[in-house]
Amino acid sequence: MKIIVETSARHIHVTEADFAVLFGAGKSLTVKKELSQPGQFAAEERVAIVGPKGEMKGVSILGPFRSATQVEVSRSDARKLGIDAPIRESGVLDGTPGCKLIGPAGELDLDSGVIIAKRHVHLVPETAEKLGIKDKQTVQLKLEYNDRSLIYGDVVARVSASYSDAVHLDTDEANAAALPFVAQGELIV
Repeated sequence: MKIIVETSARHIHVTEADFAVLFGAGKSLTVKKELSQPGQFAAEERVAIVGPKGEMKGVSILGPFRSATQVEVSRSDARKLGIDAPIRESGVLDGTPGCKLIGPAGELDLDSGVIIAKRHVHLVPETAEKLGIKDKQTVQLKLEYNDRSLIYGDVVARVSASYSDAVHLDTDEANAAALPFVAQGELIV
């Protein structure tokens, strides 16, 4: 079965309290663009991420607000920042390094929360059942673009009725497969 494959560039998720520090009390996220996952969006607001070796300006915030602030970067980004970020599933932040975030109204020193997001596939229950895939099961993803064939292992399945079927790879992974802006892959169970 073919499934859409999306490239997830560096971004952050923030708590409402951390957003207030960065953008000022009473401010809220402004929807710039709806994302493929229902209820998720890229916000107009952007921040700078600062690490021991470098800084990245204009980093997108994804909404809505979360219960913990999380910074998602690629391995290349982490090296540029000088942060030894581990590969983790979203929300698994124990033992992760931190960074500084700079917004127009203030700065925030995070003790933890910087990760390289583990590649994953969002599936609605009907698709998961059709493919015989369970939540948290590991599958493979086969990609064939631009004379470059690649099979990624360790793709974590996340099954929920609140999702839309899509694979998420970070920028390094998408570039390694020479993916176009809009891509499809094949799940291998």
